[in-house]
Amino acid sequence: MDIRSNEPFWLVNNGILNAYPSLRKDMVCDVLIVGAGITGALMAHACVGAGFHTVVIDKREVANGSTSATTSMLQYEIDVPLYELEKLIGEVGAIASYKACRNAIDRLGRIAEDIKSDAGFTKKDSLYFANTTKDVKWLKQEFEKRLKAGFEVQWLDAKQIQADYDLKAEGGILSKDGASVDAFRLAHQLLNYNQKRKLEIYDKTALKKVKYLKDEVLIETNTEAKIRAKKIIYCTGYESTQVIPEKIVKLKSTYAMVSERMDQIPSSLNNTLFWNTDNPYLYMRTTADGRLLVGGEDENFKNATLRDALLNKKEEKLTKAIHKLMPKTEFITDFVWCGTFGETKDGLPYIGPHPKFPNTYFCLGFGGNGITFSVIGADMIVGMLQNEIDPFAYFFRFGR
Repeated sequence: MDIRSNEPFWLVNNGILNAYPSLRKDMVCDVLIVGAGITGALMAHACVGAGFHTVVIDKREVANGSTSATTSMLQYEIDVPLYELEKLIGEVGAIASYKACRNAIDRLGRIAEDIKSDAGFTKKDSLYFANTTKDVKWLKQEFEKRLKAGFEVQWLDAKQIQADYDLKAEGGILSKDGASVDAFRLAHQLLNYNQKRKLEIYDKTALKKVKYLKDEVLIETNTEAKIRAKKIIYCTGYESTQVIPEKIVKLKSTYAMVSERMDQIPSSLNNTLFWNTDNPYLYMRTTADGRLLVGGEDENFKNATLRDALLNKKEEKLTKAIHKLMPKTEFITDFVWCGTFGETKDGLPYIGPHPKFPNTYFCLGFGGNGITFSVIGADMIVGMLQNEIDPFAYFFRFGR
């Protein structure tokens, strides 16, 4: 499956940061991680830190899948609003999931600091705004739920949003605890950091055959190498649908673009993540080098060819949407791309073991919270490897 198209900004902007060989020898390890994007990199960091002999493989070059196409907006807000998630999984689980995502952002910041990353991790506010008057009622309900649950939020009316952000909206929730990062760069830096701690990394190495045995997993790769691992962890995102028999996610196509560098960006715009109540929602943020990144216009995913054919049309629609919301902002497109993502029925990830795959774990953070879910998942799965019980295992389980 081709999960991105054109050349995303992050890939072009960073170039080739590190190169790794394909696997050409047989090996034995404690943990084999499949997928070397930001999820696999975070998982490897946690596994190496816990003392496991860890190997990472990827069929592409490192971080060249969806990690190179992500907008890297880090929000604790899950795609399903808190008041709706409470109806699906109960108040305790819903609030705990939101707070876990909030804590994961700070955890990621500490990780970036620990490895001395220059991937631009920056704390930001997040403005969830109503694009139409009909959305104001339920958005205020969401605000009250978050306020009661202890989140640092503030309600802004249309006049305040216009004054503070020069943005046309009917009202919105201003939240603390958001952030942004260059996930492509951070993934490379995490892998490179842990390679120095004996992590083994092989790209252009794909799974050919996997035998799930009682006490281990036997793997054959397309490079004719064999791996004997005590555990295997899939960090393959939406491509996991090729492995897991049941349908756990609905695949969607999303479109994104970044502007040319702008001479002046107001600090209020620069320090805030934006997304609206439309379905599909529009989202935007600035980059570290003074560009505006915009995304949305999601479609049901059918195949990569049809997805890519809509690229020009979606660019036009996104441009019009920005001009309508921010008529004084001159947006000149520099890069545009599209990719595939997934939606689960409750907005939550699938993290943990699967009953049909012995000695196997999955860390699959779907939706707009893929990176924060990956931070949570890395700690959860390492805990499971150490026979610890995690309360989120119930909410993120397969078969729910």
